[in-house]
Amino acid sequence: METKKCISCCMPMETIERYPNGDTTKTYCVYCARPDGSMKSWDEIVIGYTAHLQESQGIDADEAREQAIAALKKCPAWQDK
Repeated sequence: METKKCISCCMPMETIERYPNGDTTKTYCVYCARPDGSMKSWDEIVIGYTAHLQESQGIDADEAREQAIAALKKCPAWQDK
């Protein structure tokens, strides 16, 4: 399987577990999907990415949010933000 990158967060989608509900036709990852497989909104993605950065890097909420937004704006789904 060719490695795709999530259009929403740019994470490599290297295994079937990274696809929403195992659906390899999706262009976004499991972390950017709702339980029904639809893609989360900008606000939902920012909240999730901010929480991930806070937890994984131990940075405060404001810095994490700034970093999340800067990173997400580089991804295809959010280039208009």
